[in-house]
Amino acid sequence: MAGWWVPVFLVVVAFFVLMTFETGYAIHDRGALSDQRRLQEPTVQEALKLRQQLETLAGKTAQLAAEGDEAAKTIVDQM
Repeated sequence: MAGWWVPVFLVVVAFFVLMTFETGYAIHDRGALSDQRRLQEPTVQEALKLRQQLETLAGKTAQLAAEGDEAAKTIVDQM
């Protein structure tokens, strides 16, 4: 009866060690991903600003084309 406790105990200890290692690794990865996100934030903000400028420019070009501007019509047709 006492012989089966040793393997069960070893499996439980091995499982605990594995879970401890995996938790530590996940915490480390979470920190690394957080750092990467923080480093990318200025680039993302700049891209959003550029996109807004492009949408404004496209809207104004479409408005000019609707008002009859030939150059704007050509640009809209190429888009």
